[in-house]
Order: sequence, then C-alpha cells, then structure tokens
Amino acid sequence: MRYALKAVGPSGEVIDLKLEAADEMAARELARRRGYAVLRLARDGMPALAARRQRFDATLLSVELLALLDAGLNVVEALQALAEGARGEQRRVLEALLEALRRGESLSQAVAGVADAFNALYVATIRSSERTGDLKEALARYVAYQERLDQVRRKVLATLLYPAILLVVGTLVLGFLLFYVVPRFARVYEDMSADLPFFSSLLLALGRLVEQHGWLVFVALGACVPTVFFLKEKLQNRLWRLPVLGERLRVYQLARLYRTVGMLLRAGVPALKAFEMTSGLLAAHLRQQLDRAVVSLREGRAISTSLTATGLATPVVARMLAVGEKSGRMGELLERAAAFCDDETARFVDAFSRVFEPLLMAILGLAVGLVVVLMYMPVFELAGSIR
Repeated sequence: MRYALKAVGPSGEVIDLKLEAADEMAARELARRRGYAVLRLARDGMPALAARRQRFDATLLSVELLALLDAGLNVVEALQALAEGARGEQRRVLEALLEALRRGESLSQAVAGVADAFNALYVATIRSSERTGDLKEALARYVAYQERLDQVRRKVLATLLYPAILLVVGTLVLGFLLFYVVPRFARVYEDMSADLPFFSSLLLALGRLVEQHGWLVFVALGACVPTVFFLKEKLQNRLWRLPVLGERLRVYQLARLYRTVGMLLRAGVPALKAFEMTSGLLAAHLRQQLDRAVVSLREGRAISTSLTATGLATPVVARMLAVGEKSGRMGELLERAAAFCDDETARFVDAFSRVFEPLLMAILGLAVGLVVVLMYMPVFELAGSIR
C-alpha cells in the first residue's frame, strides 16, 4: 500500500513524502529508520481525511507540536514549521499564535488569545508547563486525556452501532411493507373485503389510507423530527429518571468530571478553580449539584466530603478521594476514579447490547412477520374454502 506522510526531516524541516509499506505500522517504522519524525499518516488517495481535518483540532496540533519538540525544535520554530504546511482554519490559528509570541506574550497568553480554538483546559495545561518548564510533558498529558475520552466515546458508539443499524433496517422493511406492499394487496382484496378476517381488514384499511392520503402520512412523519428536537430536553430528563439507565448516564458524566478536574489539579490549578472550570461539562441538574459542591469547598470542606454530600461521588469513588486527600495525590486519584467509572460504563454498555440486540431482532422479526401473515391470511382462508 502507498501512504502519504507529513513528517519532520533530519534537519528539522516539515516535509510531505510518500512511502510503500504493508500497513500503517510498517510505514511509520520505515519513516523512522530514514530519520523522519511522523506527524500525520494516511493512505494515499484518501481526500476525505484531509477534508475532515479542515476544522481546527487542538489535539492534532498537540501531537504535531510534541513530535517537533522531540525532534529538537523550539516552540517558535515548531509553530513556524507547522504553519508553512497548514491551510484554512489551522493556518489562521497558527499564525495568530506566532504573532502573539512575536509581541512578547507567553505561549499560554497566546493560546488564551485564540479562545475559539482552545478551551480553558488547554490554556491551563500550557500555563502549568510554564511553571514547571516542561511543555512536552504537559502536551503529552493533554493528548493522553483526549485519547482516553475518545476511546470511551468510540467504544460506546461501536457497541451501539449494530443495534442502530438493525433498527434502521427493520424500520425501512416495515415502511416498505406498509407503504408499498400493503396498498397493493388492499386493491387485490377489494372485491372480497366482506370476507376478510378482522385484523387483516384493519391492516388493509391502513394500506388504503396510506395510498389515498400518503402525503399526509409523510407530513406527519416529517413533523416528528422537529417535535423530537423541541422535546429533546424533556426526553433527556425522562431518561435520567429511569432507574438503571439514569444511573449509568450519571456515572458517565461523573467520569468526565473526575478526569478533567484530575488533569487540572495535576497541572497545578487550585481545586476550587478546577471545579468551577468543569461546570459546563455536566448536564443541567448535575451542574446545580456541582455549584453546591463548590460552595462547600469555599467553606473549607474536603473534596471527598463536598462531592459525597452533593451526590457527585459514588461510595467507591468517595473512598478513593479520601485516600487522595491523605496522600496528597488527589489529581492522580481522580483520574483513577474516572477510569473506574469508564470501565463500569463499558461493562454496562456491553451487557445492555447483549440483551438489547436479540430482543430488538425478535421485536422487528415479529412485527414484519405479523404484517406478512395478516396480508396472506385471506389467501390461506380462500385456499381452505376451495378444499
């Protein structure tokens, strides 16, 4: 296979090259042997990837900047090298950073000046590196944080993908039967409508209604989409109230809270400020609980006590936080608590999919089978009367 690479050459320049290799790992290894530090790699002839990268990606910038710093370039040289090969939004952001650095601003000030590209967490991460003098460690920590979030999100989406496809296909099959097949059967049975079984008559009446007023049916179905968006908040609130699912959603949200606060604490951000910065990550009702926890922290109470009192800590997490307070490793223990919650969420999603997939298949199969049987039931009765 042929791969297109963007890499840092032995002399520090950023170049584009193409290599023949068996797979992506082999291409990276071949580039490394030739003295290149790979920034980006993709199959040659895949423009969709380039199009997907048009929007600015702070994580991608961190990965590329980390590779250039490892290659021996300083921050300004690395940003200049990236700006030379960048386009669109990415080039605009990089040039804004370089302009701020030329004015004498620090990197954290430059990043904070491009608020539409970098969030408060990224700014805090860069600011912490200026205190410790280790930008590479801070960037690596941020990349690991984003990769962990993406890993959990991908796992959940991958688990739910098959049921979603199954639901869409089943709905299309039912729609085809009700909107196309049933109306034609209704025309065939018009002359013998008096002898039709009751449920078959109902189904065929529905078919005739669809055939005569199909546009009204499509309008009604089309109106369901904006209605769902309009009632989105109410539907979410109902999901939160479900006994099992609501608790899983809460644990998933708490994992994001723990991981973000843990990273901020390890970056040197005070605990009170860290919790205030993460309020926007949570659902509306959890934000109210977090606000109460922040008030409790201002009053001098411990993190474990404040989170437990406001319902933002499970019993296991509360014990972990108490250990973190005694050992002085609260940031690390919060990240471990996030990993624990993520694993719990992953186990629930796996168990849910194992139960939901066969149940969904059974429901869709019964629905399709019922429609088919009701359509052919008059034929079966007619064959019986002939005998």
